[in-house]
This record gives sequence, C-alpha cells and structure tokens, in this order.
Amino acid sequence: MKKILLYSLISLSVCATSCKKELDETNINPNVTENAQPDYLLTAAIKNTADAYWGTTNNMNSSLLFVQHWAKVQYTEEDRFIYTNSSFTTLWSTLYSTSINGLNKIIEIGNTTSNPNYTGVALTLRSWSFLLLTDAYGDIPYSQAGQIKEFITPAYDKQKDVYDGLLKDLKTAKNTLDPAGKAIAGDVIYNGNITRWKKLANSLRLRIALRIADQEPAKAKQVLDDIKNDGDAYMSENADIAQLIYQSSPQQNPVSALFDTRDDYRISKTIVDKLFSLNDPRLPVYASKTQTATAEEYVGLPNGLTNSEASGIGFAKTSKPGTYFLTPQSPAVIFSYAELLFDRAEAAARGFTAENAADLYQQGIVASLKQFGVADALVASYVTQAAVQYDATNYKKSIGEQKWIALFGQGLEAWAERRRLDYPQLTPSVNTVLNGQIPVRFIYPGTEQSLNGQSYRNAVASQGADLLTTRLWFDVK
Repeated sequence: MKKILLYSLISLSVCATSCKKELDETNINPNVTENAQPDYLLTAAIKNTADAYWGTTNNMNSSLLFVQHWAKVQYTEEDRFIYTNSSFTTLWSTLYSTSINGLNKIIEIGNTTSNPNYTGVALTLRSWSFLLLTDAYGDIPYSQAGQIKEFITPAYDKQKDVYDGLLKDLKTAKNTLDPAGKAIAGDVIYNGNITRWKKLANSLRLRIALRIADQEPAKAKQVLDDIKNDGDAYMSENADIAQLIYQSSPQQNPVSALFDTRDDYRISKTIVDKLFSLNDPRLPVYASKTQTATAEEYVGLPNGLTNSEASGIGFAKTSKPGTYFLTPQSPAVIFSYAELLFDRAEAAARGFTAENAADLYQQGIVASLKQFGVADALVASYVTQAAVQYDATNYKKSIGEQKWIALFGQGLEAWAERRRLDYPQLTPSVNTVLNGQIPVRFIYPGTEQSLNGQSYRNAVASQGADLLTTRLWFDVK
C-alpha cells in the first residue's frame, strides 16, 4: 500500500512538472523575442507619449479648451467643463502603464549593455512624462512608480518633491548622455543626435525651474546657476525643436486622425480675435478659412456654448484649425526653441540670470514665427509693433501672452504656463459649471479610488479635494 502511494505521488509530481512545463511553453509567443530591443521600445515610448500629449482626451477635449485655443462646435459639454472621474484616465494610464514602464526597461537595458545614451535618453523622456502627469494632476506616484513587483499600490509624492526629483533625474540624464559614446537606434525625435538630447534635458531643467520659481525662487535660481557653471547648453536654434513628425495613416498625427472622421472642434474666438488685433501672420497657419465665405475669412467660435447655441452658429461659418495642424505629417511639438527663449527671458526678468529679458523675448517671438514658416518681411514688420513690445513692468503679461500664442496646439503646456503666469486673462462662458472658474487640474482617474484607495485618500488629504478647481502647489495666484 505504501509503494502504491509512493508511486502515485511520484506520478503526480512528474505530471505537475510536465504540466507546468507545457503551460510555460504555451505562454511563450514564438513570434516575439524574449529579449526586449531598446530601439523598438524607444520608438514605441516616444509615439505613445506623443499621442497621449497631442491626442483627443488630454489636448483637444480638455486643455486646448481651457486655454481657449480651440472651442467645441458640437457635443459641447467639455467646453462647459462638464467632466467626471473617468474623463482623464488616458494620460494616467498611458504614461504609467506604457510610457514609463517602457522607458524604465530601456534604462535597464542601457545599464546592462553599457550604452549610457539609451539610459540618458530614456531618463529624459521619463522625466517629461512625469512632468506632464504632475502638471495635470498634482501629487502623483513618482518614487514608487513603475516598480510593480515592489509596490502594487504606489504612494503619491507631493508635487514639490516630484519636481525636485525630476530636476535630479534630468541632471543625471545630461551627465549620462555622451555624444562621443555608443550610437542608439529607434530615436524618432533627434535621429540619434545625442548633443540635442543633452540640450533638451537642460531645457527641461529650465522649464521645471520656472515651475517652482514662485514657491522656491532660490532653488530655481540655483538650477540655472548649476547649468551655467557646468557649461551646459540649451536649445540654440529651431532645428533643436523636440518634436515627433508623424507619417501617413495609420501613423498620422492624432489631430489629423480625429478630423478624418469627426468635426467637433473650431479655433477659439479668443485667440482669433487676439491674432487679428495684432495683425499676426500666424493666423492663416493656426486657422482655416471658413467653408462659407465670410468678410473676415477667419472666424473663431466662442468657448462654452450650449449645444443649441453652437448648432445655431453652425459649421460652415466658423474656422477649423489650420491645415498645418490637420495634415497627417503635422508634428507633435514637445519643446520648441521659442519656448526656450521665452523661458530664458523670464529667468532674466526674475533676476535669475544677467541676460537681457527684452532681447530674449523678441527672439522668442521671431523663433515662433519662423517655426511656422512666416516670411522674413512679415517677421520684421510684426516685431516693430507697439502692441508686441516687451513691458519690463509686467513681464508676466508680455511673456505670458506671446508664449500662449506660440504654444498653440500644445494644450497641456499652454495650460500649465497660463496657470503659472496668469496671462492671458481669460473669461469663461456663463454656461460653464465652475462658478466662473477655469479648471486648474485634472481629476484623478476613478480607478485610483478602487485600486489604490489608501494612497489616493492620502493624496487628497494632503493636496485638497479631488476637484477641477483645487490649485496645485506650483500654481500661486
């Protein structure tokens, strides 16, 4: 009887081992390499993050409406700030589950294969991803994010600490990047130009330094001093622009893809009126002529209309975004040279550097005009206008308004800068539901309450109510 029992146990053990082996083999995809390739991971991370940044949920249907670059001509609920806790899941889910996880893998591969340039590029992109998240939501998982084996329910870091961590990460990235080092592949932003990646890392450091400048001016100045003392370079020409240039369908720009099948959006009356008032040559780039001929040719739609009001105005007599933004190959701009110049102008105006704020401000305007292909004669005429001259007594207004124009299409970044500089001063529609306020943050995804409940509750207790109107740490009125 004992022998029978023993043989039975051995038989079960062999069967279990065999079954496990068969299951393991069944779970192996024969068409996929077991070893992740950093070039494929890098291309995917760039594309997925750019799509989330430039796409419908986080750009067209929210932040572009908040800054009154765009308006809705039908299904206007979002233009009246009617959202739920399921409205803002895409940025969170895409960046955490796809972008950051993929970039962490590239960092790991770069370290194990002794190719620091993969590590530096991935660290730069990961920093940008976290920056998008904290600018939108506030407190977020950062120090424990992307480590699912250790932290199933990651804690939220305070926004102040996230910015501090990102500044350290970007300094590490720029020190890691080596133009004389090993080549990388899969880079669809700079085609492996490591010098430009170093410039982007430093430019992001400047962007974050200004994010914290109202709260921690001494630390912000120290960041810029460190960059100068280390002899580091920022972007220095329009060719340094960090952007993903899309291809034909199905790899087309998300704006182009949206307008292939839908017609929900128009350019906002607010920015059209501003461009008209300045005789701004970017108007025919930013806006299309109306389908039905109008005296103005370019007509913006007021933000915050009810569905019946929007229907009454109609599609044919209001302007879509310009063809520059509707073509499949239109770029998703991550960081422009114009923005960098406006940032340097502000740093000088704050006394963080000894540069000439007025000169840098004008250079920023010129860089933006050139970015959008404006002719030299029109550039020269535009910058001589009294209405666009730099006002040293109110640098936030001068820089804020011109940066708002220059960032057209980059909803999340334009929204962050408007909250920080408080210019331009925008008026929400009487039809909006926030008592005359414009949203200043995204609501956390509802899934966080159910899947990471304690961390979510801790964040709300620290930061404030999970509402569109709760100001973030950097947003000092």
